[in-house]
Amino acid sequence: MLDETPKPDRREAALRLAIEQFYFGYRAFTVQPDRILAERGLGRVHHRILYFVGRNPRISVNALLGMLSVSKQALNAPLRQLMDMQLVMIDTAAHDKRVRELSLTPDGAELEAQLTGTQMQQLQTVFAQVGAEAEAGWHEVMRSLSAQS
Repeated sequence: MLDETPKPDRREAALRLAIEQFYFGYRAFTVQPDRILAERGLGRVHHRILYFVGRNPRISVNALLGMLSVSKQALNAPLRQLMDMQLVMIDTAAHDKRVRELSLTPDGAELEAQLTGTQMQQLQTVFAQVGAEAEAGWHEVMRSLSAQS
């Protein structure tokens, strides 16, 4: 009997492989920071907040909302938790008293450096293994994916 079950074509198979590699790569990329965060009762959303506040000192809450593409409601609880743990501080902007700006505390900066440091080392190792051309290609893929959101 002839098996007439549709077989994925080569392009579909390649795309599925890319999805799987993306998933497993991201899992490997986040495993060390996730462990560090879990020790403090924190998760990936906290890491994203720490990272972007660290990269953008005195970022307004609204700017952070836009950068993370989340609602105020989604940001409120994890941000409050980081503030309660004295990892993030909030101040009134000098230019407009209605604007609230976020910065990392020294402890927050230390934690962010630890979390991001593990990922930077991982990327450094991988990019050294694959070479400059592959690294440039990876950046191009990430830029293109980011532009679609």
